[in-house]
Amino acid sequence: MGDFNQAVILDSIRRSAEGLSRVELAASAGLAAQTVSNICRRLLDSELIVEAGKETSGPGKPRTILRLNPKGMYAIGLHIDPATTNYVLLDAVGTVLVSVDEVTDLASPPAQAVAAMGSQIRRIIAESGIPEHRIAGVGVATPGPVDAGSGTVVDPPHMTGWNRVPLRDILQGSTGLPVVMDKDVTASAVAELWAGAENNATDFVFVYIGTGIGAGLVLNDQVVRGSSGNVGEIGHIIADPDGPPCDCGRRGCVKVTCMPETLVAQARAVGVLPAAPEGVEPSLPADLAALAEAAAQGNRKAKEVLAQSARRLAGAVSVLTNLLDVDKVVFGGPFWPALATTYLELIPELLRQLSVTSCVHSVEVTGTVVNSGEEAFGAACLVMEKTFSSNAAQLLLDAKF
Repeated sequence: MGDFNQAVILDSIRRSAEGLSRVELAASAGLAAQTVSNICRRLLDSELIVEAGKETSGPGKPRTILRLNPKGMYAIGLHIDPATTNYVLLDAVGTVLVSVDEVTDLASPPAQAVAAMGSQIRRIIAESGIPEHRIAGVGVATPGPVDAGSGTVVDPPHMTGWNRVPLRDILQGSTGLPVVMDKDVTASAVAELWAGAENNATDFVFVYIGTGIGAGLVLNDQVVRGSSGNVGEIGHIIADPDGPPCDCGRRGCVKVTCMPETLVAQARAVGVLPAAPEGVEPSLPADLAALAEAAAQGNRKAKEVLAQSARRLAGAVSVLTNLLDVDKVVFGGPFWPALATTYLELIPELLRQLSVTSCVHSVEVTGTVVNSGEEAFGAACLVMEKTFSSNAAQLLLDAKF
């Protein structure tokens, strides 16, 4: 209970841009003034929060404002994508202090590649000069599926040989730090809650567009992970019944109609993009950016490729919004910037038409508040979530009946 109450106080403080007084914290948390005072004293002693001046609001003595201490805690984020691996060092208020990108090593044995990532994390910490006891841990975002209980990556698409890789154990051994791991789509949903703490809806779907497409889910202000940590595998939702065949035996799944590599292949087929030179590995990010640029310049065929993908993805997303009755859809991920203009132009109206609750409430469609190129931010936020966010499940006893 004490840990839960402390998390409630920390979460309340971080959500307030201006900070809160002890009186305001007691009112918002529903805790006794003495309990709040005791918790705040502990947080001040550990330097997780600081006193940030006084505020007068009516009669009585001024109230002391409490805010998060940016230097009180830090987190490392590691985002592993089949194309690129990103690292960030984050302070307690979400400022990115260090950002490093490198090509993902898919040639080496997975265990060796992951150990090298741990060595890179050690270098980042050493070069930052931050005391190691202030580093709360390492958050890792990886393509699914995952085995959350064992911290294992389970044969993600586009990462041949990465089957049952004990990623969490390898990184804990190579960094000497606690490691928390989640799917990249779930980490992105956590980042959206963290970065937009004051303005976010409490119920939303996060549609992650990377090398693959997945969905993160937030209900009642809590990230939903599912029984095995694999919520949001939407690759086999049918987006176009007349679309191409999928390896699952059906036709028109998201996996074969909406993925960035599918859009690039379609663009090549209609002559928007040139054929890839023989012997040269194509660059998916560069090709998708070229497709988006052609559409922006008025190329009719390029515009239709993107518009068709928007229609297909809107159909798939509407399955989620209708099932879950959320009031917001957030798009993000490494390839979102190239698609943002077309998708934000077309998808809101398409979702309105496909929504069974449009006569009750609208479904807002936005792009992520997290900066493009900082996907590892979401991974670092996994550590912050574990430290700051209050979850009623913490109060349950592990009892067997």
